[in-house]
Amino acid sequence: MGSNTAVLVVVGMELSARNRLDGTVQSIETDGIMAEVTIETTGGQTVTAVITTSSVERLGIAEGNEVNAVIKATEVMVENE
Repeated sequence: MGSNTAVLVVVGMELSARNRLDGTVQSIETDGIMAEVTIETTGGQTVTAVITTSSVERLGIAEGNEVNAVIKATEVMVENE
């Protein structure tokens, strides 16, 4: 699964989070109970969200859907090996 993690919501849901990136689902890769959802933002950047497979199904997320990547984090870590 990817290293850039975000929370994914379907467009139209009301949240208080301010860090929202509009985009289109480019791919969904499932592996057991987890799914990696890749979103291309309207700015041309890629964000990858790791969510449960059941959330993908429950939210009806599919390739081509317009979604928001909502990022809610208290810290960001950077490692240089």
